[in-house]
Amino acid sequence: MLQVDPEGILAIIFIFGGGTLFLLAVSPVGKAIADRIRHGTQPLGSGPDPEVLNELEHLRNDVTELQERVDFAERLLSQKQGAGELPKGSGPS
Repeated sequence: MLQVDPEGILAIIFIFGGGTLFLLAVSPVGKAIADRIRHGTQPLGSGPDPEVLNELEHLRNDVTELQERVDFAERLLSQKQGAGELPKGSGPS
């Protein structure tokens, strides 16, 4: 029959478990867990970051301006080429 050595099993568990816990502690995941334990969870009702909202508004303004420029360029091209015609491409002949 197979005999179980409890001291050997405990030694293996401590060696591999300790090494795993050490690697977890120095990894970004371990650091995030430690920060969560230290500072607790952040309240969900704090709202979005005002800096992010300002950046989002700036990007929306940029997109609106670009849409207006594309519309203007399309109107100019349609006036030059005649109503409804698009300019011909410069593909192979």
